[in-house]
Amino acid sequence: MGSSQSASQPATSRTLWSRRIAVAAAAVFVLSSAFPAVAGLAKNTAAFPKWWGVLDVAIAFVLAILAFVVGTLVGRPIPREAEQAAYRVYRLLTHGILAMLIVFFLARDSITWINCLTGFAWRAWLLLYSLPAWFAAMRASAVETIGIRR
Repeated sequence: MGSSQSASQPATSRTLWSRRIAVAAAAVFVLSSAFPAVAGLAKNTAAFPKWWGVLDVAIAFVLAILAFVVGTLVGRPIPREAEQAAYRVYRLLTHGILAMLIVFFLARDSITWINCLTGFAWRAWLLLYSLPAWFAAMRASAVETIGIRR
């Protein structure tokens, strides 16, 4: 009994860390997305304090690192259930492209697109790229927590 417990301990620890990092990545993603949103709504970004840009880049860097760490901890192959969950979210997120077109046409003069489009674009790419690993990290932890064996 002792050897099976110690053999499963590293897997459980890794699973907990991958879930914690996945949750942190989701929180940092939301925080990071505020920067291009505020910049797009601002009329004069030159009036922003100097630390604003430094903080934006620092949080974006942390976000990218967290996303790639989640992918590394989850590893390959991605479980089928995580792929299916990611696909369902992809289908939903494609409507965001249409929504952004509508926002562009309705609020084109209210938003300074040059200040926010690049930030939204790379964050959207990172989200789509890392979503299967994120779901795998969240699912693996739930499975371990309730004691279901795969």
